[in-house]
Amino acid sequence: MKFGEYECLSVDLGSFYTDGGAMFGVVPRTLWEKKIPPDEMHRIPMRAVSLLIKGKNRNILVDTGYGDKLSEKSKKIYGITSCPNIDASLSKYGLTGNDITDVFITHLHFDHTGGATCVKDNQTVPFFSNAVYYIQKDQWEAAIHPNLRDKSSYIDDNYLPLEKKGLLKLTEGPEKLFPGIETIVTHGHTPGQQHLLIKGDPLENKESLFFCADLIPTAAHMPIAWNMAYDLDPLMIMQEKTKLLKRAIKENWVLFFEHDPYITAARITEKNKKITLSEKITI
Repeated sequence: MKFGEYECLSVDLGSFYTDGGAMFGVVPRTLWEKKIPPDEMHRIPMRAVSLLIKGKNRNILVDTGYGDKLSEKSKKIYGITSCPNIDASLSKYGLTGNDITDVFITHLHFDHTGGATCVKDNQTVPFFSNAVYYIQKDQWEAAIHPNLRDKSSYIDDNYLPLEKKGLLKLTEGPEKLFPGIETIVTHGHTPGQQHLLIKGDPLENKESLFFCADLIPTAAHMPIAWNMAYDLDPLMIMQEKTKLLKRAIKENWVLFFEHDPYITAARITEKNKKITLSEKITI
């Protein structure tokens, strides 16, 4: 599907499970289980879906999934039965990891950056060896000096090799990263989470595409108060969601959900002062 001057394509990088209560925080189970039913271990299915953006001589990949370096214990906890082959996923679009020019990391939690590196000859190295990796400076600092609450979400081998190989570019705040593509920064889930907005032509009321990352990880998290226990600042993330969803309605955005097990992207609408999904979209 095209947005602005870019072709935008989903890249399936695997499925996993996580605790339903943690994914919905203070929302009662009797409500959230109607949206995403849990298994017998109270876990809900999740996907790791990256976004490939092609255009202007660039192949940009947004996030890299959980990768293939997790321990057997972690794989069991998250119900991972097979690890993604990123090259195989990209081959659907005639590409390999060597063709990726830019890797945009929303934040450094393991399920978003695990595929950024791989093990070769007993060394952990960048998987996309020809790419520049973009990470917000605030998020980099949070990962290098993690707090006790989300320390387990950061795995050094997923990002320190990027700095070692000179492929890391730290960004600071919102900016126009590429022609027709801008970054938006949020802090409620984790400091310096960054999102890409691929902009359509506003003069023709063309749609733009917004990569939600963990601001709105699934379509079920659209309600302002439906947030994760993993979010570091619940009040801030509610303010950020309110602001961005209002902008999304005004500017005609399509939302891309990175973790939703059923819906990759959707148009939204406002009815009775509530913003809801209006149409599911295949990207």
